[in-house]
Amino acid sequence: MDRLRAQLARFEDAFPGFHVEIVEGSVVASPVRPFDGETVQRLWAVVEPQLPPGWDVVSGVVFPFDDAHEFCPDLAVVPADAVAENRIAYPADLIELVVEVVSPESVRNDYEVKNKQYASRGIPNYLIFDPQKGHVITLWNPGPDGYRGRDMLPYGGRVTVETRIGRLTVETSRLPVGPGSGGG
Repeated sequence: MDRLRAQLARFEDAFPGFHVEIVEGSVVASPVRPFDGETVQRLWAVVEPQLPPGWDVVSGVVFPFDDAHEFCPDLAVVPADAVAENRIAYPADLIELVVEVVSPESVRNDYEVKNKQYASRGIPNYLIFDPQKGHVITLWNPGPDGYRGRDMLPYGGRVTVETRIGRLTVETSRLPVGPGSGGG
């Protein structure tokens, strides 16, 4: 796994602007679009100040799940002491909340594969922000086959998520939306 991780790091270095993960045993490289990057930056700026002491936000950090899945979430809320270790990979069990921003290339992975994988590891909350559709999906109550709780909210208002570490609120009206999305 360390050798594969090193190869992935070289791949990302060779192809800047791509997000690389292992999904269902395959190396998946997705281009990072301006709307994706802007959404991640805005979400980080909103989520981080709301976290209680002892928690922090990371982005693009490796979380191995098993030999077939190694994800680099767009944002993950994890214990601050783990972040302070400054490692290249962290146990998935540390994640309290995970956020993915959907691109056209990541639709299946974000909505289906990660839904099941994140839930099966017991990650309490999963948020999917979709600039192409102009909505956010909040998922909670993880089970072995996915999340049992699900809400879809159009961009344009506040989204509040109750987590074990406190309430997080995101104003979605300023998030970028794709042409023809109907959101925003």
